[in-house]
Amino acid sequence: MKRIAIDMDDVVADAQARFGEWYIRDYAIEFTPEQLYSARIEDLIKPEHNGCIREYVFHDDFFKDLPVIAGAKEVIADLHKQYEIFFTTAAMEFPNSLLPKLAWLGEHFPYITWKNIVFCGDKSIINADYMIDDNVRNFNGFIGKGILFTAAHNHKTEWDTRVNNWQEVRAMLL
Repeated sequence: MKRIAIDMDDVVADAQARFGEWYIRDYAIEFTPEQLYSARIEDLIKPEHNGCIREYVFHDDFFKDLPVIAGAKEVIADLHKQYEIFFTTAAMEFPNSLLPKLAWLGEHFPYITWKNIVFCGDKSIINADYMIDDNVRNFNGFIGKGILFTAAHNHKTEWDTRVNNWQEVRAMLL
């Protein structure tokens, strides 16, 4: 059975929505969905607020109840019938995210067991046929095929294999 490694943030979990939600809470400035999903959050916020982004991702609650990206649940459930699925997240960069991410995965993807959840730093250690990720740096040293999942921060990134949503993942891999 072939393996697919799937990143969490901005691939199955909508971290961009949380940035927007917390920015409204803290600064009373709201972005339209078009703004929020077409540009890096750092390019949207006021320069004097640059430090808040780093503070947000290190907060205990940032990752705990992120929205699921549209189509992810259904497509991953179908992929799971034909592939061995691993969730691979560079969570070690944000140590407070480990337990919330594990709980989030258990809630939304209960059929993926703890044995198929990888919290790592350098994803080059991942042994899979495909990796779906929103950051091309995670494909460095990866031996399989890297599939770039379009996210607000990577619109201008050049990559051979890109998907814009989970329906395109379905069309490519099922």
